[in-house]
Amino acid sequence: MITTAETYHVPVLLNESIDGLDIKSDGIYIDVTFGGGGHSKEILRRLGKNGHLYSFDQDPDAEKNIVNDQRFTFVRSNFRYLKNWMRYYGVDHIDGLLADLGVSSHHFDDETRGFSFRFDAPLDMRMNKRAGATAAELLNNYGEEQLADIFYIYGELKNAKRIAAAIAKARSEKAIETTGDLMSITEKLFQREREKKEMAKMFQALRIEVNHEMDALKEMLYGAKDMLGEGGRLSVITYHSLEDRIVKNMMKAGNVEGKIKQDFFGRIEAPFRLVNNKVIVPSDQEQQQNPRSRSAKLRIAERL
Repeated sequence: MITTAETYHVPVLLNESIDGLDIKSDGIYIDVTFGGGGHSKEILRRLGKNGHLYSFDQDPDAEKNIVNDQRFTFVRSNFRYLKNWMRYYGVDHIDGLLADLGVSSHHFDDETRGFSFRFDAPLDMRMNKRAGATAAELLNNYGEEQLADIFYIYGELKNAKRIAAAIAKARSEKAIETTGDLMSITEKLFQREREKKEMAKMFQALRIEVNHEMDALKEMLYGAKDMLGEGGRLSVITYHSLEDRIVKNMMKAGNVEGKIKQDFFGRIEAPFRLVNNKVIVPSDQEQQQNPRSRSAKLRIAERL
């Protein structure tokens, strides 16, 4: 499969998310989800000659899209290590951070990666193919109760226990290795009219666990809170309720649990000011042109 920046990933809410950063020409910005480079290129277009952009991506495939620009630094890493890398580059504060969470269209369309049930492929699902356990290893080695928790919490599947039980029974006879194996084991557990939607939730749950997405998101948001200077902007695009809740809590309360803190006089102590009280969603035209955008929500906050 030949991958170009154009086919790797179509950026979602491009102008809205970059507008939300309120870019200063000489500012320092971070795109923690480089992918095909669509958002990064737009940030660079708006930066002046003294500005700088650091973009993170742990997927080797994304490196094919690296931008040749003196104002640009590509960081080959998971964004959870944001603060460590910025310390390495001698950066102690930033003016804005953009995150387009979830999975790029490239991952879904690459039939060798196992992210989609559209193809029969090895169950890998790792964003970073160089490290970590695959989805197949997880399915064959996790306890039944642990699997049920993953499907219930990360996939919000009501029949999570039945799915886990079916997987445990099947793997005792033969190891689960491909997306086709997993589908043949579980498809009878989904109602026909909701089969694709429920299957997508099951794959989402596995992907989140394989890549430790929730832990990485929390660490990145705390790093962003610490590094953003006064007036700095946080612009985040989410695709499912779990990650959206974490982002909303951070922006409203300054922590991922959403615990409101008050001072002695009862005044709320929050490190951010919401720029958009109501989430921004893609236009009808964008949703038609880019199906991935249909579940997208953009939240923007400013550091106080």
